[in-house]
Amino acid sequence: MLNEVIFFDTMRQGLWVSVIISVPILSVALLAGLTVGLFQALTSIQELTLTFVPKLGAIVVVFWLSMGFMTQTLVAFFHDRIVPLMTGG
Repeated sequence: MLNEVIFFDTMRQGLWVSVIISVPILSVALLAGLTVGLFQALTSIQELTLTFVPKLGAIVVVFWLSMGFMTQTLVAFFHDRIVPLMTGG
């Protein structure tokens, strides 16, 4: 049976894995947003697509580059933590 300590420890570890996985995408989105915002402030260009397209492109590229890392992290979490709980080990 699953007691509270194991449940909360698994939840804490799952949240930490989600933070680790999301850091590359969120940091690139922040950097692209700051760069485009600075460019818009310096040139007085207020085009909405100028903020959306570069951020989306940067996010897609970083997601594509970090898919292997994300997959390995999730598979390791499930293999080390979730599967033993389901099998009772």
